Amino acid sequence: MPADLLAKTKRYALVGATLLLSVLLSACGPTFSQSANAQAASTPSSIELKPGEQGVAVFAGGCFWCTESDFDKVPGVLSTTSGYIGGTVVNPTYEQVSSGNTGHLEAVLVNYDPSKTSYAKLLEAYWPTIDPLTANAQFCDRGTQYRSAIFYSDDTEKAAAQASKAALQSSGKLKGKIVTEILQGKTFYPAEDYHQNYYLKNPLRYKYYRTACGRDSRLEDIWGSKG
Repeated sequence: MPADLLAKTKRYALVGATLLLSVLLSACGPTFSQSANAQAASTPSSIELKPGEQGVAVFAGGCFWCTESDFDKVPGVLSTTSGYIGGTVVNPTYEQVSSGNTGHLEAVLVNYDPSKTSYAKLLEAYWPTIDPLTANAQFCDRGTQYRSAIFYSDDTEKAAAQASKAALQSSGKLKGKIVTEILQGKTFYPAEDYHQNYYLKNPLRYKYYRTACGRDSRLEDIWGSKG
């Protein structure tokens, strides 16, 4: 299926705009407008990443619905927040970021318990959930806003991310060069409420999107198993 058609399918999943999704997904959660109106009351406008702060990490792996779902399965992870990072616009909206004109990436902020897991273990968990061989895209989503990246807050995290990437590249597990970027993270903007825990609020829509996007089939091609 062409990438532009799949991108439209993702938007339809958000608003239930097609008859097919309306029929299949009539039991799903709140509407786009209801969720969006609640956003200001329950979501902070920004989160500053602090050097030396333990228990917080940020990863970009394409659609943040999927990255959030994947990290929620990792032992020691306390919570995940979908959002935007790396751009030039303050408090960007989903529409602005998805246009590809703000410089932001869709990303997930991971809060974890350092007594139960570590940054190094999160890095290990991250790689098999993404396509690290394709630049400026993840699966059906195309554009710099969907590229894969690890965001560090200090030199310790930067060194750990670089070491993890180098070890994976030299392992011979992948048939190509890793293009996932390692970038300094500063300000993380939580996405609108309707994006948070999307896979739990709208499980059928989420499953439809993830399958149509070819995420798990591509992961199986790369890693030999689903993410």
